Amino acid sequence: MRHNDPVSPADDIDDESLADLPAALPAETVVPDLDADLPEDRYLNRELSWLDFNSRVLALAEDVSMPLLERAKFLAIFASNLDEFFMVRVAGLKRRDETGLSVRSADGRSPREQLQMIAARSQKIAARHAGVFLESVTPALAAENIHIVEWADLTDDQRRRLREHFHNELFPVLTPLAVDPAHPFPYISGLSLNLAVTVRDSGDAGEHFARVKVPDNVSRFIRVDSLTGEADRIGEDGTTAAALFLPLEKLIAANLQELFPGMQIVDHHVFRVTRNADFEVDEDRDEDLLQALERELARRRFGSPVRLEVGEDMSEHMLEMLLRELDVDPADVITLPGLLDLTGLWQIYGIDRPVLKERPFVPKTHPAFGERETPKSVFSTLRDGDVLVHHPYDSFSTSVVRFIEQSAADPQVLAIKQTLYRTSGDSPIVNALIDAAAAGKQVVALVELKARFDEQANIKWARKLEQAGVHVVYGLVGLKTHCKTCLVVRREGSTIRRYCHIGTGNYNPKTARLYEDVGLFTAAPEIGADLTDLFNTLTGYSRKQDYRNLLVAPAGIRKGIVERINGEIAARQAGDENARVQLKANALVDEKVIDALYRASQAGVPVDVMVRGICALKPGVPGISDNIVVRSILGQFLEHSRILHFGSQDEYWIGSADMMHRNLDRRVEVMVQVRDQRLVADLQDIFDSAMDPRTRCWELRADGAWEALPAVGEEVRDHQRRMAQRTRHHLEPNPAG
Repeated sequence: MRHNDPVSPADDIDDESLADLPAALPAETVVPDLDADLPEDRYLNRELSWLDFNSRVLALAEDVSMPLLERAKFLAIFASNLDEFFMVRVAGLKRRDETGLSVRSADGRSPREQLQMIAARSQKIAARHAGVFLESVTPALAAENIHIVEWADLTDDQRRRLREHFHNELFPVLTPLAVDPAHPFPYISGLSLNLAVTVRDSGDAGEHFARVKVPDNVSRFIRVDSLTGEADRIGEDGTTAAALFLPLEKLIAANLQELFPGMQIVDHHVFRVTRNADFEVDEDRDEDLLQALERELARRRFGSPVRLEVGEDMSEHMLEMLLRELDVDPADVITLPGLLDLTGLWQIYGIDRPVLKERPFVPKTHPAFGERETPKSVFSTLRDGDVLVHHPYDSFSTSVVRFIEQSAADPQVLAIKQTLYRTSGDSPIVNALIDAAAAGKQVVALVELKARFDEQANIKWARKLEQAGVHVVYGLVGLKTHCKTCLVVRREGSTIRRYCHIGTGNYNPKTARLYEDVGLFTAAPEIGADLTDLFNTLTGYSRKQDYRNLLVAPAGIRKGIVERINGEIAARQAGDENARVQLKANALVDEKVIDALYRASQAGVPVDVMVRGICALKPGVPGISDNIVVRSILGQFLEHSRILHFGSQDEYWIGSADMMHRNLDRRVEVMVQVRDQRLVADLQDIFDSAMDPRTRCWELRADGAWEALPAVGEEVRDHQRRMAQRTRHHLEPNPAG
């Protein structure tokens, strides 16, 4: 369902139970009283903050300076994002409200109050989304000879060919379902497009309802010009023939008489239901987690409705019937002009018009690993010193994948231990682990089965790895394993050496070309020892919580971060001008971390926050957060890395943890300190570029509003282009010096 897109908030929504409240923290987690000198209204609402994030995604689609098909892509991303938000976050709030679990959010609102705010805000931004598509993107596409057409727009010959296509390809799979005393209202699957049809029997004055599901296993749009042989034809004058896309539901609607012969079609309307996709597995009760998860996945499709999308032309009578039969609250209805389900615009984006897209980005091999054609041994490279890679600018395939493939093929390697949270369908990493096991190496893969919306894929890979002889484990009961770690054990003469990779992103070669992440390769003995202890904890009964050179959640990351923020406060009070906190993450929600940042600001410590999605911190509040700046950058790549910098302590940390309850209390997360001065300079460059006054971004205000910067007319820099140029500069020095 999810696309590999550059601004999906997967890590803001995925894998998150709605139990992420202080009352649900593990018993050993101590939540101290809030500081008396901080106001009670110091947090922004996280749900509204998420909707603000998706509004920033929509702003990219509104930006007429962006290549046209990129704008269409961002419309699709916005739609997919909002689907997941309702399936998980709204569904969880509804469950709390219905069960009377009235625990309030950090900003003091009940579940019902939040649902009311979400409903009002969602209708507004969904209407804005539809307006951008209808009034801006669609006309712009038409100007480029890309047309999303109606049945009435087509020629007689085009209609004839489409009717043939309907009879040959669609008619056999369509199943009209009547609703009458003998036929109960049919089950409507989540996110499916449906036609609600009213028919009248010629011998009966009464009207009858029927439902036709639009198939979701065929393309959302029918390429009309492909049926007529005109697709992508280049004329003598060099122009491309018109690309004509007919929405699938329009084709079905035009041929409804074929589905109801002998009946009069009175009217028809399109609707779409979003269902609760959140579920929980009782790991204490279920002895086999894999089987339990498969059972719960089968139940997901039957979740209760949380949203009903309808066209603005739907009759009151039809809407009332849908509300009654689906048991949907009128507040959960979103009425839209034009097409429903704009996630289908991914198909439009796929058209072969390179001039209407961003120029494809080609990653470069990090110089430490040699040229792509003449790769260096990863082991010899790491014996010379640590390496920091920055994806997608540094190639993932010639660094991370090469590390694992060389380890699998090297006869001196004794063992490979790796965490797998999400990976691609044709993963070279999984294949390398299978090859390593076949070669007799000890291979351990910790596969997180509960990675939301990737559960089925991970179950498949877990079974394939097990069949190949890999030791597959599913992590710790009650915790998701989200850390990104790989440990390779190699015999070198009479000694054993350990090689490590710790990153901020998943071991997924496809998303690594779209997600911005950093990763550390090291052969440092102390880090290898720490990872050995960590894997023993994940695979056995070790209860180790303290590590030499790592911060590990759930016991150590929040504590370590707050201690270091307090260290910056003490340094500032002692007159250290280097005192500073810089934080880059996908989300900033955890109250303890936020309060520590407030205290730092009150002490005069400058705080820079770069957050892609949710931010519950209020910057710029006099006396509370005057020294805090919060920025968000969206662009061609998804900003996914988590980086921390503590200025007076000269410490830089990278890792998998966001500043959220789920990450700090209910996941196994790892952060590692980057010590080499060559490498920390690259990390500081990321912060310097992101916080540069000229960098295009959104900046958060104290009232929760996000302001686009720089102002019109001012010099503008693109952070991601700056990072790409920096990487190329490292690889291709200027001959002039």
